[in-house]
Amino acid sequence: MTTIAVIDYGMGNLRSVSKALEHVAPDARVQVTSDPAVVEAAHRVVFPGQGAMPECMREMEAKGLRPAVLAAARAKPFLGICIGLQMLFDSSDEGDVRGLAVIAGRVRRFPHAEMHDREGRRLKVPHMGWNQVWQRKSHPLWSGIEDGTRFYFVHSYYAEAADADVVSGITDYALPFTCAVARDNIFAVQFHPEKSHIAGLRMLSNFVDWNC
Repeated sequence: MTTIAVIDYGMGNLRSVSKALEHVAPDARVQVTSDPAVVEAAHRVVFPGQGAMPECMREMEAKGLRPAVLAAARAKPFLGICIGLQMLFDSSDEGDVRGLAVIAGRVRRFPHAEMHDREGRRLKVPHMGWNQVWQRKSHPLWSGIEDGTRFYFVHSYYAEAADADVVSGITDYALPFTCAVARDNIFAVQFHPEKSHIAGLRMLSNFVDWNC
């Protein structure tokens, strides 16, 4: 039986993620866990998160999950969601905190002075709601999902990758920003597939079937 570990460090919308995975993978065993041994033993790993990145990093460290997360990011299908994407980067403007440095780059706050649409209307931060995602490279997790499909976002910071080759999707919110990255066995998104209805469920199903 395939086992999918949903990493619990106290900062994620874990019920929504686990229920969505159970829906698309009824024959798999979905485990919400803060036990590093369970993460290490799982066939696939989902790394979600909500809230402020400094607190997320602190809680992950406090639960002793860093080695297990890093090992999973090196060796097995790995899906990061929201803060789970941001934590993979070198550092963040939010609290000037260090990340896991799995992907080179920095997490930036949306610049206040630039937050307006084409008609000059002020855009709110956090970026909250549905927005189009434009695919920048083909990937198995995009299978069956049309370019420009809308996904659900809730965030005030965005990732700025040092290497353009890892960018798999972008979204425009006052400025174009990276909303999906892909490298080897890692796929991570700023949006919430578990809250994105049909397209989000398709992405999670693709993850369950992904042989990287």
